[in-house]
Amino acid sequence: MFTKLIIVLCSFFIFTNALVADKLADIKKAGVLVGGIKYDFKPFGFINKSGSIVGFDVDLLKYIAKKMQVGVKFKQVTSKTRIPMIVSGEVDLAAASMTHKNKRDNVIDFSISYFFDGQAMLVRSDEKKTSYRDFENKKVAAIQGATSGNNFKKVQPKAKIVYYQEYPQAVLSLLRGKVDAITTDLVWCVTQAQDSRGKLKVLRETISYEPYGIGMSENESNLRDFVNFAIQDAVRDGSYEKLYMKWFGKKPEKLPEVWPN
Repeated sequence: MFTKLIIVLCSFFIFTNALVADKLADIKKAGVLVGGIKYDFKPFGFINKSGSIVGFDVDLLKYIAKKMQVGVKFKQVTSKTRIPMIVSGEVDLAAASMTHKNKRDNVIDFSISYFFDGQAMLVRSDEKKTSYRDFENKKVAAIQGATSGNNFKKVQPKAKIVYYQEYPQAVLSLLRGKVDAITTDLVWCVTQAQDSRGKLKVLRETISYEPYGIGMSENESNLRDFVNFAIQDAVRDGSYEKLYMKWFGKKPEKLPEVWPN
């Protein structure tokens, strides 16, 4: 009887702790925000020549951490690992060019949309085709864990999707002629074309709408509110536009939503 009572009390204690758990408070207590970032998705997150992780997503998480009055530590995530790493608690937030989709919202929570993109295609500069409609029976690269492969298959079901774990592998395969195109977010495609010294170009016709959200554990309303308010503060105080200009070389065509006070 005594053993059963102990088990019941322990279960109640664990359940009560779960109810009062507060990720935001835990981050502030630890004094550091652990952010998940892609290390191969320029200009959102990438390793520069000095070996440092930089990018738009990096700077946005630094802004949020400063608002929290904590330090920030970055961990590498990929399209495949970012959600599992949120769920497991390996990262507190993931700013990793992650499209906010309904099915993903069943597993994690998202901030308001902080960036707006669309899916396009990166091809070799000598490619004659001008539309995704022309790529039937062609090999098109996509990244594991991203939505781009399924998106492309819907609009061009006869294409052969070749999956890669990371973006550099896909780019190398495109340059070597092992695939005919890469399909992913437009901004990344544009950056790759600019860095390719004329070897690659972009088919700018978009096939989907891709609003990015910052991912976090489910049912952490305090953390979600803090992140949402921080993004809106960045818009209000001009920091968002400065970061956008820094990494994209132009003013944003669309800003994150800002709620009335």
